[in-house]
Amino acid sequence: MVFSSITFLFYFLPALMILYALAPKKLKNAVMILGSFVFYSWGEIRFIPILVALSVIDYTCGRMSEKHPERKKLFMLISVLTNLSVLVFFKYTNFFVNSFCSLFGLESPGLNIMLPIGISFNSFQEMSYAIDVYKGRTKPEKSYYNYLTFTTLFPQIVAGPIVRYVTVGHDLGDHALNIDSLGKGMRRFIRGLAKKVLIANNVGAFWDKVSSGGAGESSVLLYWLGIIAFTLQIYFDFSGYSDMAIGLAKCFGFTFDENFDHPYVSKSVTEFWRRWHMTLGKWFRDYVYIPLGGNRVSKGRHIFNIFAVWALTGLWHGASWNFVIWGLYFALLLVFEKFFFHKVLEKLPAVFAHIYTMFLVVVSWVIFNFEDTSALFGYLKGMFGLSGDVFANGNALYQLFSVLPLMLIASFLCTPVLSRLVKKTEESGSLAVQIGTTLTYLAVFSVCIAYLVNSTYNPFLYFRF
Repeated sequence: MVFSSITFLFYFLPALMILYALAPKKLKNAVMILGSFVFYSWGEIRFIPILVALSVIDYTCGRMSEKHPERKKLFMLISVLTNLSVLVFFKYTNFFVNSFCSLFGLESPGLNIMLPIGISFNSFQEMSYAIDVYKGRTKPEKSYYNYLTFTTLFPQIVAGPIVRYVTVGHDLGDHALNIDSLGKGMRRFIRGLAKKVLIANNVGAFWDKVSSGGAGESSVLLYWLGIIAFTLQIYFDFSGYSDMAIGLAKCFGFTFDENFDHPYVSKSVTEFWRRWHMTLGKWFRDYVYIPLGGNRVSKGRHIFNIFAVWALTGLWHGASWNFVIWGLYFALLLVFEKFFFHKVLEKLPAVFAHIYTMFLVVVSWVIFNFEDTSALFGYLKGMFGLSGDVFANGNALYQLFSVLPLMLIASFLCTPVLSRLVKKTEESGSLAVQIGTTLTYLAVFSVCIAYLVNSTYNPFLYFRF
């Protein structure tokens, strides 16, 4: 992963930008497609034919629905069911077969079907295109060349955000690399890279020590330090990648939707999910929740809709029962807030509402992280002092003081304070401020590169989804 990161930053990305800048307008999409295939090939070259085949089917169904409007529902269903079938086969076959064998005491055949990188994001994007064409929210793309560019856009192909055709369709035929978009895009990319490399990797290394038992004698305090580290890691890892994807897209003239809005400042679980992985939340809202009836149904059906959406949301994140439990956990909390607790939350002082929310979110990341249910419940028991461990010991205090400075910095960066400062400086017309800002970004980028060169720990948590 380190070699790939360095190769990407020093060779692939600059070469692609130069080629893109020199290419005539008619060939810019060809450069993007080529770059996307090269990028994807680093991880899974054998799955490129599937990517292309799905794009051909979805493009053809879109065009046919325009030529034969009386059959547009049929073509929409062909497109959606094809993408869904591919997603289910690659992502869930192992899970379903192993669960069936476990339930009936049978020996698992050990299929071990490999998951193509980014299949969850790509499938959702293509399904949204088919549904939007059917609903009349967008017109079918006439150029397969443009559609292939959309479905293979390399900045977000492996880990989001989920980009809909209605968001970038107008950019497909008219996008270019210019100084303004390049500057904004690279600044956003560097911010994301710093989140990932300087924050997520470091707190993640601490979490790996704790969760693997390598952090020394356990205690309640150490359990909490570990999961708080993971809470920070998953945010800076995923939001950092989203920033990099949005920044790279901006460099090439594409505007992606925002994916995070400081979720850890939320004062309710409901607010948290309006701020976390926003493109996924909007996807399930528009293509599952509202078609099921949303909240314009009876109370019982409304509750069913919430649980259905969140069971699917959990399953989308991974083919394991802990993800289903994680989704249902949030469904239960959201129903509780919506029907019973929202008035209490509105009257609570902000600090208590925030503590309530973060406590439940931190617990949720335990469920999210452990696919082994025995390890999951074992960790929860340790957090709440049910494993016989002391609250704190010398090892826990040592670990606390070693990781506390990084956690405090990361916690501060979870707030909007720095984002507002960055926005203000970037909008400043002062030449001195602009020069200082540029030098700061160059320094941060240099530190990130130095860290990548010297580190062997560089996981991307959401690549597995």
